[in-house]
Amino acid sequence: MALYIGLMSGTSMDGIDATLVEFQPHDDQPTLIATHAESWPTEIVTRLHAICTPGENEIDRMGKLDQEVAEQFAIAVQALLKKSGVKSSAITAIGSHGQTIRHRPELGFTLQIGNGARLAALTDIDVICDFRMKDIALGGQGAPLVPAFHQAVFGIANQPRFILNIGGIANVSVLPGNSEQVFGFDTGPGNTLMDAWYRLHHTGQYDAGGKWAASGTVHHPLLDAFLSHAYFALPYPKSTGRETFTPNWLHSILADFNNLSTADIQRTLLELTAQSSAEAIRDLAIQSELYFCGGGAHNPLLCERILAHLPDWTGASTDALGMHPDWVESIAFAWLAHCFVEKRSGNLPAVTGARKPTILGALYPGK
Repeated sequence: MALYIGLMSGTSMDGIDATLVEFQPHDDQPTLIATHAESWPTEIVTRLHAICTPGENEIDRMGKLDQEVAEQFAIAVQALLKKSGVKSSAITAIGSHGQTIRHRPELGFTLQIGNGARLAALTDIDVICDFRMKDIALGGQGAPLVPAFHQAVFGIANQPRFILNIGGIANVSVLPGNSEQVFGFDTGPGNTLMDAWYRLHHTGQYDAGGKWAASGTVHHPLLDAFLSHAYFALPYPKSTGRETFTPNWLHSILADFNNLSTADIQRTLLELTAQSSAEAIRDLAIQSELYFCGGGAHNPLLCERILAHLPDWTGASTDALGMHPDWVESIAFAWLAHCFVEKRSGNLPAVTGARKPTILGALYPGK
């Protein structure tokens, strides 16, 4: 058996998820040993949010954050090892997603910071990172990467399933019951716009449980304006990021809608995520099983509204499949590290649009 650590911080930047996972040789089924959630220091997360928007002196700002993100990842690793009682020498590798600060596949790049060399030096553990770059080099989007993992752990022959991961951006994995036909794509905004609007009007990072949104009412002309974004009409393979659904875009739309309450806008943003996610997958099956993971799985109103647009579907969190929704993505990057070590491909060209399957990641030795 081999032990891996998966590290994930998504576009919501609501914390670092760290998982300790065991894999048997040439076996994709993970055994979860321990978990740890590390909060970002407020000062760092504020600068991370800021650098996601083009501005001045970006290279120096990014270089400093690249080191600091690696240091925070190392803190999360040490806390996870302490919690589990496992020594660093027992870990085969860390699979680190890094922190995405720019995703521009149309320009041939995506950028995740969290310096792998620095993380390896701080932990004395091999680090595998930069998982998206090779896929993009092969003409792909570099995202989403999780559908291959979802198929490996949740896919069952002749039993269609859909996995909707709702982070800052929402993405769907379509598992049709045939491993040769798996595909997936980013459906559009997940929590990113709701989080940005919440931070503008409240203390804290996000609308816990969707309670503030629940106090508002959907404004349908505003919703229609949101849904007119060109991304929703694009065919897949496709991926997107905070660079597309920005606060500036949000405010440009809101400029045509005066006298709406802040709660009504939050409720309408929630409906944007619900309707765009549901419409993206509704035409792919008459009915099926939908499983939620990511931070959005903890928003009852959001999940309820998605299923309201899919009346013949059943819905549950990935807990029903044996994996807690909070840890699915970090386990996925432990799995990608496992694939790298075993020299197996980790991408699905049907998902990303890459020319061929390929081994993903770059290795920084820990010793």
